[in-house]
Amino acid sequence: MLCRLYLRASTADQDASRARHALEAFAAEHGLRVAASYMENESGATLVRPRLWDLLRDSAAGDLLLVEQVDRLSRLTEEDWRRLRTEIETRQVRIVALDLPTSWAFTARTDEFTSRMLSAMNSMLLDVLAAVARKDYTDRRRRQAEGQARAKAEGRYKGRSENVQRNKAIEALLRGHFGMGAERF
Repeated sequence: MLCRLYLRASTADQDASRARHALEAFAAEHGLRVAASYMENESGATLVRPRLWDLLRDSAAGDLLLVEQVDRLSRLTEEDWRRLRTEIETRQVRIVALDLPTSWAFTARTDEFTSRMLSAMNSMLLDVLAAVARKDYTDRRRRQAEGQARAKAEGRYKGRSENVQRNKAIEALLRGHFGMGAERF
Protein backbone atom coordinates (compact mmCIF):
# COMPACT_ATOMS: atom_id res chain seq x y z
CA MET A 1 0.00 0.00 0.00
CA LEU A 2 1.34 3.45 -0.90
CA CYS A 3 1.52 6.33 1.52
CA ARG A 4 2.63 9.90 1.14
CA LEU A 5 4.15 11.70 4.10
CA TYR A 6 2.98 15.24 4.83
CA LEU A 7 5.30 17.27 7.06
CA ARG A 8 4.37 20.84 7.96
CA ALA A 9 5.61 23.55 10.28
CA SER A 10 4.12 27.01 10.53
CA THR A 11 7.20 29.16 9.99
CA ALA A 12 10.61 28.97 8.33
CA ASP A 13 12.12 29.10 11.84
CA GLN A 14 10.51 25.75 12.67
CA ASP A 15 11.68 22.32 11.53
CA ALA A 16 9.08 20.79 9.23
CA SER A 17 11.12 17.59 8.98
CA ARG A 18 10.94 17.00 12.73
CA ALA A 19 8.38 14.17 12.46
CA ARG A 20 9.93 12.42 9.44
CA HIS A 21 11.51 9.61 11.48
CA ALA A 22 8.27 8.84 13.35
CA LEU A 23 6.27 8.73 10.09
CA GLU A 24 8.83 6.55 8.32
CA ALA A 25 8.96 4.18 11.31
CA PHE A 26 5.16 3.95 11.35
CA ALA A 27 5.12 3.20 7.62
CA ALA A 28 7.75 0.47 8.05
CA GLU A 29 5.91 -1.11 11.00
CA HIS A 30 2.68 -1.26 9.00
CA GLY A 31 4.20 -2.50 5.74
CA LEU A 32 3.52 0.71 3.86
CA ARG A 33 5.63 1.87 0.93
CA VAL A 34 6.47 5.57 1.11
CA ALA A 35 5.86 7.00 -2.36
CA ALA A 36 7.06 10.52 -1.49
CA SER A 37 7.44 13.08 1.26
CA TYR A 38 5.94 16.55 1.04
CA MET A 39 7.40 19.13 3.39
CA GLU A 40 6.54 22.78 3.77
CA ASN A 41 6.64 25.70 6.14
CA GLU A 42 3.17 27.18 5.87
CA SER A 43 0.46 27.95 8.37
CA GLY A 44 -2.07 25.20 8.94
CA ALA A 45 -4.67 27.96 9.04
CA THR A 46 -4.46 28.56 5.29
CA LEU A 47 -5.42 26.46 2.30
CA VAL A 48 -2.54 28.00 0.34
CA ARG A 49 -0.12 25.12 0.89
CA PRO A 50 1.51 24.16 -2.41
CA ARG A 51 3.12 20.94 -1.16
CA LEU A 52 -0.17 19.66 0.31
CA TRP A 53 -1.88 20.25 -3.04
CA ASP A 54 1.05 18.55 -4.81
CA LEU A 55 0.53 15.54 -2.55
CA LEU A 56 -3.17 15.39 -3.40
CA ARG A 57 -2.53 15.76 -7.16
CA ASP A 58 0.09 13.00 -7.04
CA SER A 59 -2.15 10.62 -5.09
CA ALA A 60 -4.21 7.82 -6.58
CA ALA A 61 -7.44 6.44 -5.16
CA GLY A 62 -6.65 4.36 -2.10
CA ASP A 63 -3.34 6.06 -1.28
CA LEU A 64 -2.73 7.08 2.31
CA LEU A 65 -1.87 10.60 3.44
CA LEU A 66 0.30 9.96 6.49
CA VAL A 67 0.60 12.81 8.96
CA GLU A 68 1.92 13.05 12.52
CA GLN A 69 -1.09 14.87 13.94
CA VAL A 70 -4.34 16.19 12.53
CA ASP A 71 -3.27 19.74 13.39
CA ARG A 72 -0.37 19.33 10.91
CA LEU A 73 -3.06 18.90 8.26
CA SER A 74 -5.57 21.47 9.44
CA ARG A 75 -6.00 24.49 11.63
CA LEU A 76 -8.49 25.70 9.04
CA THR A 77 -11.78 27.48 9.42
CA GLU A 78 -14.80 25.22 9.10
CA GLU A 79 -15.42 26.34 5.52
CA ASP A 80 -11.83 25.76 4.43
CA TRP A 81 -11.68 22.40 6.24
CA ARG A 82 -14.79 21.30 4.33
CA ARG A 83 -13.15 22.32 1.04
CA LEU A 84 -9.96 20.41 1.86
CA ARG A 85 -11.84 17.36 3.09
CA THR A 86 -14.02 17.35 -0.02
CA GLU A 87 -10.89 17.37 -2.18
CA ILE A 88 -9.38 14.52 -0.16
CA GLU A 89 -12.60 12.50 -0.38
CA THR A 90 -13.00 13.19 -4.11
CA ARG A 91 -9.52 11.82 -4.72
CA GLN A 92 -10.30 8.86 -2.43
CA VAL A 93 -7.21 9.48 -0.33
CA ARG A 94 -7.37 8.14 3.22
CA ILE A 95 -5.87 10.09 6.10
CA VAL A 96 -3.81 8.22 8.64
CA ALA A 97 -2.65 10.29 11.60
CA LEU A 98 -0.30 9.02 14.28
CA ASP A 99 -2.45 10.75 16.91
CA LEU A 100 -5.64 9.06 15.66
CA PRO A 101 -5.24 5.31 16.31
CA THR A 102 -8.57 4.45 14.69
CA SER A 103 -7.13 5.68 11.37
CA TRP A 104 -4.37 3.10 11.58
CA ALA A 105 -6.85 0.46 10.43
CA PHE A 106 -6.57 1.95 6.92
CA THR A 107 -3.11 0.40 6.74
CA ALA A 108 -4.66 -3.09 6.51
CA ARG A 109 -6.99 -4.51 3.91
CA THR A 110 -10.49 -5.04 5.26
CA ASP A 111 -13.86 -6.08 3.94
CA GLU A 112 -16.23 -3.45 2.50
CA PHE A 113 -18.41 -3.19 5.61
CA THR A 114 -15.45 -2.68 7.95
CA SER A 115 -13.92 -0.19 5.55
CA ARG A 116 -17.13 1.85 5.37
CA MET A 117 -17.55 1.81 9.16
CA LEU A 118 -13.97 2.90 9.72
CA SER A 119 -14.31 5.64 7.11
CA ALA A 120 -17.44 7.01 8.80
CA MET A 121 -15.90 6.88 12.26
CA ASN A 122 -12.63 8.46 11.15
CA SER A 123 -14.44 11.15 9.20
CA MET A 124 -16.25 12.20 12.36
CA LEU A 125 -13.07 12.06 14.45
CA LEU A 126 -11.14 14.07 11.85
CA ASP A 127 -13.84 16.74 11.95
CA VAL A 128 -13.63 16.88 15.75
CA LEU A 129 -9.82 17.05 15.78
CA ALA A 130 -9.79 19.68 13.01
CA ALA A 131 -12.23 21.79 15.07
CA VAL A 132 -10.04 21.36 18.18
CA ALA A 133 -6.94 22.33 16.19
CA ARG A 134 -8.69 25.48 14.93
CA LYS A 135 -9.84 26.34 18.47
CA ASP A 136 -6.28 25.92 19.74
CA TYR A 137 -5.04 28.22 16.96
CA THR A 138 -7.59 30.97 17.72
CA ASP A 139 -7.07 30.63 21.49
CA ARG A 140 -3.31 31.04 21.14
CA ARG A 141 -3.78 34.11 18.90
CA ARG A 142 -6.21 35.64 21.40
CA ARG A 143 -3.87 35.01 24.36
CA GLN A 144 -0.95 36.49 22.43
CA ALA A 145 -2.96 39.63 21.60
CA GLU A 146 -4.05 39.96 25.23
CA GLY A 147 -0.44 39.66 26.40
CA GLN A 148 0.73 42.24 23.88
CA ALA A 149 -2.05 44.65 24.86
CA ARG A 150 -1.14 44.31 28.53
CA ALA A 151 2.59 44.78 27.79
CA LYS A 152 1.79 47.86 25.66
CA ALA A 153 -0.35 49.34 28.44
CA GLU A 154 2.54 48.81 30.85
CA GLY A 155 5.01 50.31 28.38
CA ARG A 156 6.95 47.04 28.04
CA TYR A 157 5.98 46.12 24.48
CA LYS A 158 7.69 47.87 21.63
CA GLY A 159 6.74 45.52 18.79
CA ARG A 160 9.15 43.69 16.55
CA SER A 161 12.52 45.41 16.39
CA GLU A 162 13.66 46.88 13.10
CA ASN A 163 15.86 44.71 10.91
CA VAL A 164 18.46 47.38 10.24
CA GLN A 165 20.75 45.14 8.18
CA ARG A 166 17.93 44.05 5.86
CA ASN A 167 16.66 47.61 5.45
CA LYS A 168 20.14 48.90 4.57
CA ALA A 169 20.51 46.16 1.96
CA ILE A 170 17.16 47.11 0.41
CA GLU A 171 18.14 50.78 0.42
CA ALA A 172 21.45 49.95 -1.30
CA LEU A 173 19.67 47.90 -3.95
CA LEU A 174 17.19 50.68 -4.61
CA ARG A 175 19.95 53.25 -4.88
CA GLY A 176 21.86 51.06 -7.31
CA HIS A 177 18.83 50.22 -9.39
CA PHE A 178 16.99 53.53 -9.41
CA GLY A 179 19.79 55.94 -8.56
CA MET A 180 17.70 57.15 -5.63
CA GLY A 181 19.00 58.83 -2.57
CA ALA A 182 17.73 57.89 0.90
CA GLU A 183 15.61 61.05 0.98
CA ARG A 184 13.35 59.64 -1.74
CA PHE A 185 12.24 56.67 0.35
